[in-house]
Amino acid sequence: MISGGSRDDIAAHVKERADIVQIIGECIQLKRSGTRYLGLCPFHGEKTPSFTVHGGQQFFHCFGCGESGDVFSFMMKYYNLDFPGALKELAKKYHIELPDRPHSREEEERSKRRELLFAVNERAATLYTEYLQKSAGADAARKYLQKRGVGADLQAGFRIGYAPSVEVEGWNFLGGRLSGPDQKNGILAGLLVEKENGGSYDRFRDRILFPIMDISGRVCGFGGRIIGEGQPKYLNSPESEVFSKSRLLLGLYQQKEAIRRQNEVVLVEGNFDLISLVGHGCAHVAAPLGTALTREQLRLVKRFADKVTLLFDGDTAGMKAAERAVPLFLAEQISGRVAFLPEGHDPDTFVREKGVTELNRLLAQAVPLPEFALDRMIREHGLTLDGKSRIVEALRPLIAAAASPLQRSVFVSHFAEKLGMAPEQLDTHLGASPRSAPTVSEVPQQKAREERLAPLSMAQKQLVEFMILQPRYFSRLEEAGIRQNLAGGLGEILFLQQKSLLASNPEAEPEELLTSMPDGAERNFVAELLIRPPILDASGDEKKQQEELDDLLHYLRRIHLKKSADELMERMQNAEREGNIVLLQELMIEQVAIHRQLHDKQL
Repeated sequence: MISGGSRDDIAAHVKERADIVQIIGECIQLKRSGTRYLGLCPFHGEKTPSFTVHGGQQFFHCFGCGESGDVFSFMMKYYNLDFPGALKELAKKYHIELPDRPHSREEEERSKRRELLFAVNERAATLYTEYLQKSAGADAARKYLQKRGVGADLQAGFRIGYAPSVEVEGWNFLGGRLSGPDQKNGILAGLLVEKENGGSYDRFRDRILFPIMDISGRVCGFGGRIIGEGQPKYLNSPESEVFSKSRLLLGLYQQKEAIRRQNEVVLVEGNFDLISLVGHGCAHVAAPLGTALTREQLRLVKRFADKVTLLFDGDTAGMKAAERAVPLFLAEQISGRVAFLPEGHDPDTFVREKGVTELNRLLAQAVPLPEFALDRMIREHGLTLDGKSRIVEALRPLIAAAASPLQRSVFVSHFAEKLGMAPEQLDTHLGASPRSAPTVSEVPQQKAREERLAPLSMAQKQLVEFMILQPRYFSRLEEAGIRQNLAGGLGEILFLQQKSLLASNPEAEPEELLTSMPDGAERNFVAELLIRPPILDASGDEKKQQEELDDLLHYLRRIHLKKSADELMERMQNAEREGNIVLLQELMIEQVAIHRQLHDKQL
């Protein structure tokens, strides 16, 4: 342990022990060139290496984007850490014990809660794994895994376990093995479900369990596949302080070195698809957790690979999923491709029947995602004048996602060539109104729709953005009257769609709203919302989210009071015209009360 010293002294000691070449080499491929190392910059898209690392001087510099600094600068930017976080991670890696420093009570409590949740998840993973391996009650589970081709090595590598059925072990197999404090933590981690009349019962029953880990190998939650015919077929842990399914990928921890070596990751949709591909020798693979792919997940894989290939079923659902992913890839500047499986196959059945050689051949034929999206639009709409108009409309949110002017220019030029248009012409249309002149019969319907979907004010955009990106606060926004503020336009439509989605799935992610929507202005709005930086940047920080929520609720209350004041003024004028002095006096008292609230700084 480092004794005493200022923060600068402690940082200098850690920096002296850290090897910047090793640290950066774990994130990108580096090649030695004389006394320095070269690689592709992880902070901007490039094809020719301009990123240099100098081991002797312990600094890096990119001649392309200008980023430079020491090992702490790299850790902070690459892993999105603050300085204390970067210092702590480097100290842990090089087995340097840091002196205790004062933490705020809030930081200490959150850190303790997280550690307790990680600990109870680890305990559960061990119990479920041991049960699968040793208990007679897991015979059916072992036979199921054997039938699926998941042998002992794969079970051990992915720490696969089994939660026994109620008939065999009752309702409290896990709960009965957790001590008093761990019972509470088990509830907070979503392992146990709290009953209204006290006590709890196991969430996972008669399910093959896949521990879901972060890139450090900590168990954040579980994905469970039922053995029998019950529903749902797959069940994930609920959201918690350590588990967010939009920010994790199954298998990434186990396969990250293979992904880094290949500089590519293959993303599949199913847990057993992932296990099966790894078992057949396709090691550079990971899987989202039963939801639409998110930007956070793409940012995660960017740490280990420059290329991503989606391996999807070749049905309509698979094609739509690939199409929805295109703006995310463009926004993150990741090279994305898609390969579709033959009809009747998923990745598991394909590799088991055809073998890994055929799988690799299929992956080698993967199509760039933007190319796939445009080809699908051409097949759907054709290249008639009306068809091109519809294609341009559909391309608008896709092109808007391009993260740089150069990227946009490249895609516009390529798409224009395929559409038989001049690049300047396509560029102009992409910046113009969504559709060419409507026919006479379309004018009334289009005018009515445009009035219904009137542009949102900045305040309304903030409300809608928060409502969609932070769905757990939806009920509080609804109680505060968000619908009334958004009434009669695009915002109200999105409110109703979000309300319907959350009613059917309270844990739905923002990407699932996009998935559930038909093509149109509403879907385009949500697509652009998910790919551009948020107006209110409170992602991942509960304190910021609460502050933004309080500000929005404050705004809604003021809007409600101002509307009440306007209505009251109209009623007062009517009462005065009618000579109703008693009613007028009552309304004046109400007016004073409303004005007092409007001027209350605590409101």
